[in-house]
Amino acid sequence: MKNGGVYIKLGQHISAMQYVLPMEWCLTMQSLQDQNTASSLEDVDRVIRADVGRSIDDLFQAFDPTPIGVASLAQVHRAVLRDTGEEVAVKVQHPMVRKYSDIDIATVSVMFEFIHSVFPEFKFMWLSAEMKTSLPQELDFRNDKTNAEKVVWEFAKYPDIPLAVPKMIQASERVLIMEYVSGRRCDDLAFLRKHDIDPEAVSREIGRIFAEMTFVHGFLHCDPHPGNLFVRPRDKRTTAHGYNFDLVLLDHGLYRQLSPRFRYEYAEMWHALMKGNRDQIKYWSRKISGTDLYQLFSTILTGQHWKVIESKSLSQTTSAAQFSMDALMEAQPEILRQITEILASVPPVLLLILKTNDLLRMIDTSLFADQPPIVQRHAQLQSWLRISHYCLVAIRDIRASDIVHSSSRLGVIQATKRIIRLALNRLDFLYMDTMLWMYSVLIKMRDRLTRLYA
Repeated sequence: MKNGGVYIKLGQHISAMQYVLPMEWCLTMQSLQDQNTASSLEDVDRVIRADVGRSIDDLFQAFDPTPIGVASLAQVHRAVLRDTGEEVAVKVQHPMVRKYSDIDIATVSVMFEFIHSVFPEFKFMWLSAEMKTSLPQELDFRNDKTNAEKVVWEFAKYPDIPLAVPKMIQASERVLIMEYVSGRRCDDLAFLRKHDIDPEAVSREIGRIFAEMTFVHGFLHCDPHPGNLFVRPRDKRTTAHGYNFDLVLLDHGLYRQLSPRFRYEYAEMWHALMKGNRDQIKYWSRKISGTDLYQLFSTILTGQHWKVIESKSLSQTTSAAQFSMDALMEAQPEILRQITEILASVPPVLLLILKTNDLLRMIDTSLFADQPPIVQRHAQLQSWLRISHYCLVAIRDIRASDIVHSSSRLGVIQATKRIIRLALNRLDFLYMDTMLWMYSVLIKMRDRLTRLYA
């Protein structure tokens, strides 16, 4: 805690990987998620003066000295702009973070390299490599503004998704001024009940947003913990999406661009997992992870035991998941070495996807914590079905693109064959997606009956 910024960020990254690392490690680091020390108002003013060229009094007619949120790299204050009277949130970087970030990152890297030289089986170099890539991006708040505006543009064509992103007003390297948006953490069940907001709808729409990002847009927010996902109550009669809430996505510093080829291979991997097709799982696991440890990789990716996956039950079972990383390590002591081998082999972007998956699973668990066990299990099942739908969309689109670009010169026969292949690709998607939709409707009906007679 005393070392601050970079070291807290490293601990937070570890704490979010509960489906990959021993629970004891994650729980030890979990306190770092909400025990950050606030900078003084004098320090905040100095940063604003240095970056913006104006003082707090010059910029704002009102500025709350008590931050509404304190994170490892920055803190956020509520304020009112002097020029326009607009209520805003002001994100200000802690003054010492940038000054020492290069030294801290180099220190962590040297420390990890030294440990690896003494203990060659220590294969956590990916942690320091990830820090070297991600932290410089997160420390420049101009990236927040660019990323947020890109997300708004990407989702503008989906008015039925209740996503809200605060308007970015002004950004410098260490100061970000944005629209103030009210709301509470998405996992606050008491708040959801108070405003008659359905946790199932919140879960479903969070899943849709991140599936769209992963499989369709290829531009993924990689830090979706509950503090970065707020629920804002709305009058559904005034919304285009028809819900009585918005999902407010905050903190846009950490994104990854996923290439079309990676999205296709990742979608094929998930599709194989849903079908429990061992040969396909083995093939795509090797393609993505670069290792032959396909069973363990599948377990890490889904958070489910291999027996569930192999029995073709991932998208069908309503039984409770029995997977526990601690139990797995107790039964197979060598498993941690294999996990580190996988994490050291996968592409860097996949490490952040695994972290994102884990955070979303934890949100889902919280949203259904007060529901009957069968409803909780169905919620997990609906999540698999939702992923299956978007996998099918990604596979359909990329296969169609490959068919269209397979040849630049076509005669009548070749053109006809292309049209037939495109039609078959579309029909194959419609058939499988319709099956998923029917199964999803059946589950919803069973859940309604369960709640009715509970």
